Amino acid sequence: MNEHALPLTAPPAELAQARQLRRDLARLMMEYQFAVDEVLTKVNILRDEFIHLHRYNPIEHVSSRVKTTTSLVAKMARKHTPPEADAIRAQITDIAGIRITCSFIADTYRVLETLVSQDDIRVIQVKDYIANPKPNGYKSIHAIIDIPVFLSTGAVHVPVELQIRTIAMDFWASLEHKIHYKFDGEVPDHLAESLSDAAVIAEQLDHRMENLHREVHGSAGTRDDSALEDVEDAMITQLWRQLAGNAGPQQA
Repeated sequence: MNEHALPLTAPPAELAQARQLRRDLARLMMEYQFAVDEVLTKVNILRDEFIHLHRYNPIEHVSSRVKTTTSLVAKMARKHTPPEADAIRAQITDIAGIRITCSFIADTYRVLETLVSQDDIRVIQVKDYIANPKPNGYKSIHAIIDIPVFLSTGAVHVPVELQIRTIAMDFWASLEHKIHYKFDGEVPDHLAESLSDAAVIAEQLDHRMENLHREVHGSAGTRDDSALEDVEDAMITQLWRQLAGNAGPQQA
């Protein structure tokens, strides 16, 4: 028997610690999923409100993700993060993420402002890569927000990362990510140059489409509903007359 061979089982104390860590991480990941659900509910309410009140939807697509436990543990090891909930929340802010894709540049700022103005959301950090793109041409708004999750034991404040970008920015970022992954971060110069050129084209497309939208509908996020409002006014007037007729004269 090899005297240097590792034991088949860990010592009882270490095994107990490992099991407790597993339970703690499972609860932590549950809290992050609840936080994502809370933010998604807010986004869906905003989307429905925009459609109902303004007859315009600035949100084209929404996606979300929560890191796997394996991915989280690997990042904890890289960052030397203690296996404690408070330390993990403070040092690793991208465990939960939500990406909101908007129609136009103005919509990205409008959606962010509307979300973070809510009383129960606290802004931790905002990085505006639309106004200040990364050197490779990447554009997006990144915001880390803190949102309370109400559990049976009380409220827990959980950070969630928001990424808000236009359709053109999202298309470019998706392609850049695939190329970056393909070459393991060492992207050839000619591809990096092509990606940079594509970022300029995507920006031009964003501005051109926003100008077209403004020319057709006026300011972004508005549209001429005068004809529809006339129909609604007529329906309300008719309903009012019917109610007034049914009421009839009041008996003394």
